[in-house]
Amino acid sequence: MQKRVRAVLVTPNDTMLLIKRIRPGIPAYWVIVGGKVEPTDASPEDALRREVREEIAGEAEIVSLLHTIETDDEHQDFYLARIEKWNFADRTGPEFSQEGRGEYLLEEIPLTTAAIDAVNLLPQQFAAVLREAVAHGGLLTAR
Repeated sequence: MQKRVRAVLVTPNDTMLLIKRIRPGIPAYWVIVGGKVEPTDASPEDALRREVREEIAGEAEIVSLLHTIETDDEHQDFYLARIEKWNFADRTGPEFSQEGRGEYLLEEIPLTTAAIDAVNLLPQQFAAVLREAVAHGGLLTAR
């Protein structure tokens, strides 16, 4: 079973960082920063910190586990985290240099239900969980 970790990264501006994916032939969509847990990662949290460093050259402070999605072949943990600084130009993840992967654009999205509704955030199951958490103030602990 493939294990993945993702982080809702809350900034000092009360926004969250999302990656907009633009790929040929399909509508644009947004994803939460994160990726695969590698065998060399000491824990899921260490994997998440590594992914944040690779994808946005930032350091995340993990606050809590928000949600888990498990299917027959994949386990995804979604965390709430704070981030103070990042530099998308200094990203180092291998996916950014692979031919045919499309574009990756980092965007700051307000922590509002309207902003979440305005983007095609995937997976949709987590988008619904995130929307509910924002609607009920569940992300205020990250401030």
